[in-house]
Amino acid sequence: MHQTRNPDRKVPTRRMSFEESLREVPKHFAGDGDLIGSHLTATLSSVFPDGEEFFVRSVRRFRDQITEPALKKQVAGFIGQESVHGREHRAFNDRLSELGYPTKRLERMTDRLLRFRERLLSPKSNLAVTAALEHFTAVLGEMVLSEEQVRHELGHPAVRDLFVWHAMEECEHKAVAFDVYRAVGGSERMRIGTMKVLRLLFIVYIGGNVTLSLLGDAATYKRGNLRASLRRFRTSPLSSPVLWQRLKEYDARGFHPDDHDTNALLEQWSNELFGPEGTLNDKLATAVA
Repeated sequence: MHQTRNPDRKVPTRRMSFEESLREVPKHFAGDGDLIGSHLTATLSSVFPDGEEFFVRSVRRFRDQITEPALKKQVAGFIGQESVHGREHRAFNDRLSELGYPTKRLERMTDRLLRFRERLLSPKSNLAVTAALEHFTAVLGEMVLSEEQVRHELGHPAVRDLFVWHAMEECEHKAVAFDVYRAVGGSERMRIGTMKVLRLLFIVYIGGNVTLSLLGDAATYKRGNLRASLRRFRTSPLSSPVLWQRLKEYDARGFHPDDHDTNALLEQWSNELFGPEGTLNDKLATAVA
């Protein structure tokens, strides 16, 4: 019996470097200089580095229980991809901090909260959190890849490149932590219950920190800025009921991330970003299969 549903899944580690291009990012970098879009993207980026490190620790604790060569290789790729994601978002967060965003404070807070959770709860519970949050990032990643409006909302080309690459790799490894959780005997009850709690906590945590970030920006107080930005956000795919429904699919018993096929989308973007004329080949140092 396979420990992974898809033994042919490829999870390559691409060694990327966006730091130089990110130095040119302006304060309000989102599409059309949007206020909320800039602060939401900055807040999401702020939680990625320490979140990715938590994911790696959670999966690595069970690495010795994975016996199937295919899943072992996928786990190695997962760890490699997440490590590079964390490093590149930390570089982006450094630039955002220079621009006045509270990214470094939020990095520290996220790290403290996740390490407290690790001390308080079992390794399997933390793996359940990782599998659930990987569904968040995969759904958001698919939206970035499939919705031109979302890519426009990311704004500055360097930010768009960073998030499109990240989105593609989240879709590539979307089932790895989930398959590890299943392989080590994680229950459906814990998996579903974890997601139900996380959906609420994630929205509260991100929403609260976006609000605090906005309060520290002088542009928030310029007449009409916030109102116009709120109007734009209401029409964004990121605020649509479709996103919420995709996240809730995780609650179904027997759910698997591969139930939603993204192979064609991955092939399209892998070729666009890293094919012979790939737009991100200049950011690529090495790739490990």
